[in-house]
Order: sequence, then C-alpha cells, then structure tokens
Amino acid sequence: MASLTKNKNVKIKDTFGDKVLNWFTGFFLIFVIAIVAYPLMFVISASFSSSKALEAGKVFMFPVDPTLYAYQFVLGYEPVWTGFRNTIFYCAWGVFLDTFLTLLVAYPLSRPNFAGKRAYTMVFYLSTRIGAGLIPGFLLRVDLGMYDTLWPILFPGAVAVGNILVLRTAIKSGIPGELFDAAMIDGASHFQCMITLVLPLAKATLSVLVLYSLVGHWNEYFNAMIYLSNKELYPLQLVLRPVMTAGAGSQGINAAESATSSQAQKDEGLEHVRYALIVITTAPIIVAYSFVEKYFEKGMMMGSVKG
Repeated sequence: MASLTKNKNVKIKDTFGDKVLNWFTGFFLIFVIAIVAYPLMFVISASFSSSKALEAGKVFMFPVDPTLYAYQFVLGYEPVWTGFRNTIFYCAWGVFLDTFLTLLVAYPLSRPNFAGKRAYTMVFYLSTRIGAGLIPGFLLRVDLGMYDTLWPILFPGAVAVGNILVLRTAIKSGIPGELFDAAMIDGASHFQCMITLVLPLAKATLSVLVLYSLVGHWNEYFNAMIYLSNKELYPLQLVLRPVMTAGAGSQGINAAESATSSQAQKDEGLEHVRYALIVITTAPIIVAYSFVEKYFEKGMMMGSVKG
C-alpha cells in the first residue's frame, strides 16, 4: 500500500502512437470548432457592419464600417416589441401546458398496474401516423371558434407523443418502483407521488423537454400565419418575416407590410438588418440552453432506454 501511495504521482510516458493520436484529435477538434464558430462570428460581425461593406464582400471575421443602424432599425420597429411580448406569453403558457399535460399522460403510462396502458399507447402512436390534414384542421378550429385567438398557438402541439414516451421511459428506468410503493403505504396519492417523486427525480429529462418546448414556441410562425389575422397577436417570428423576405419575389411581402422594410432598403439596405434579426431571435434560445445544458445528455440518455 505504501509503495502504491508513493508512486501514485508517477506519469506514464506516452508512446509515439499516443502522441500522434493526441495531436490528430486536437487538430480535428480545433477544425470542428472553427467550422461551427465561424458562421456565428460572421453573423454577429455582419449585423454590426454596414450594408455596403456586406454587399462588397468585405466582411469575413470582424465588423467593417461598424454601425448600430441594423439594431436601431429592428428595435425601433414598434411591432417587434409587440412580437416579443406575444412570444414571451406563448412560450410561458405553452411550456407550462406542454410539460404539465405530458407529465399527466406519461406518469400513468409508466405505472405497471395501470389498466389499458397498451391500448392508450397504441392510440397515441396511431395519432402520429394518421392526420386529417391542414384544411380539415383549419375548418375544425374555425367551427370551434378558435380562429384569430390564442388557442391555435397553444393547444395543437401541447401533447407530443414523442415527449410522452421519453418521459414515461425515464420514469420507469430512473425511479425505483419501491419509492412509489413506500409513498403509497404512507398514504400519498398518485398526484402527490407525481409532484414529490417524479418532478425532482426526473428533472433532467423534464429540463430537456422544457427546452424542446421553449424552442418550438419561440420559433412558432406557421400556425400563427394560418390561424391569426390580428397583427396584435402575431408572435415575433411572424412580425419579423416581412423584413426577412423583402425582395424575395413571390415569397416577399405585400405592399401594406413592406413600408418599413422598404424604407430600410432605401436608407441602408436590408442585408445587415437580416443578420441583426438572426442575432436577436437566436440569442434568447442560446441563453436558455446554457441553463439546461448540464441536464441535456443525462436527460436524453434516461429517456432513450427502451422500456
């Protein structure tokens, strides 16, 4: 034991093959990081560069002719603030509904004594394979009085079958059944077990599902484009769409929506404004990801085991 303690700091000399492998791995990782990081740096630099520098192809790594015009234009565009407000509202309530409903469905499906769980699972699975289509879905929402309201944005994707299966598997494989039995003996109800056991012990998987839901609601524009006509309810992505698509021919915007973007094109051009929009719309998601990154791998691994 003494000899082992004495020699515990002895370093094993790398062979020539180990050194070659380490150097190769290091250069390869640097190459991959450069591939990922350069587009991000370019987008940020382009957003702070002048439109003329972008059109001339002078921007590569750092801003050229630095200017804040793009951000001034975007933040001075009043509908942007309305879009931010609506998107934050949709994200807050959407994430809550998605997580709560997913938990309500996944918990009983994870219990071995739940009668009919195979039939319920098959029904959920069939819902992913059978769909009515866009037009019947639109007519149904109109008949239900959901057109031009908040509900088509919050409800259609509130229960995702994939998320249910991931959380169900995480509960089955990550939480011993003896804990539920002990809680039941102490008089806990199923709802209390779900709150006091599942929420804290499955927080890694729940964090990943929350992130997925947040990204989905933050990037939401299609349902809003189909089911909303009141611009006061537009989410951020739909508010910014006219600027992003200006000058795109048949994909562009109509005359009523193009007034502000046309003025930007007349003054400075739209190119660096588009890059500023990319920065503004992606920065909150990057910040949110940084808070749940430590749970990401663990949560996905727990929910990916077949159960």
